[in-house]
Amino acid sequence: MKRLLVVLALASSVVTAAPDRAPSDPVYLEDMTWTEVRDAIGAGCTTVIVPVGGTEQSGPHMALGKHNVRVHVLAGRIAAQLGNALVAPVVAYVPEGRIEVPTGHMRFPGTISIPDEAFRALLEGAARSLRHAGFRDIVLIGDHGGYQSQLQAVAAKLDREWAGTTARVHFIAEYYRSSDTPYAQALREHGLSAAQIGTHAGAADTSLMLAVDPRLVRADRLAAAPVAGDGVAGDPRPSSAALGQLGVDLIVTRSVAAIRRAVGR
Repeated sequence: MKRLLVVLALASSVVTAAPDRAPSDPVYLEDMTWTEVRDAIGAGCTTVIVPVGGTEQSGPHMALGKHNVRVHVLAGRIAAQLGNALVAPVVAYVPEGRIEVPTGHMRFPGTISIPDEAFRALLEGAARSLRHAGFRDIVLIGDHGGYQSQLQAVAAKLDREWAGTTARVHFIAEYYRSSDTPYAQALREHGLSAAQIGTHAGAADTSLMLAVDPRLVRADRLAAAPVAGDGVAGDPRPSSAALGQLGVDLIVTRSVAAIRRAVGR
């Protein structure tokens, strides 16, 4: 009994000394007051994640806000694991193709697109605001493949401008990469073909959404075979939350590791 009490005491001291924020602590800026943000920064939460989503079609079975909801949830989980990070509001307006003589996802009702220059200006303004608040490491992650190079360009531009200061902007390519090849490989190991996995709104994309927030997936349409021109590249019928969890774990684990490498702590 005495040995058990010693072990419990040691465990308690380890937990007390851990630098990570408690699971109940908020990580989303929009859920906090300004004084709570100020105090969190003062206590060492000097990393902030800027999650970038997009409002686009994802076939007849998945809601337009897929990228926004997914990156919001996953950014929160990444921040919680980092222990010293907060999450800015999701950037939901992104380049999605030409509006006049529409291209890409703009051919489908509900998709919203903005010009590249407006997108970059929005990101820069957000980063400058967060730096002004006291954040030292501003992390850009994107759930959509089309603007990854622009996230990288914004991070590089601000890093050059802020050279010699304590502030940095980090583009974390690993977030999106993890949802691509590593996740596809995991799905193949579970018996899915490349044609089923797909590249947009197929089994990979849909499974991730089922794991993050199944309310955005229309179960009655999920069973229907893809039809040419319906906005789906792949086959969502084998999708499941269990398969999606494979991707969630990969994205969160790899992103946390990449952010820690980038910020150097």
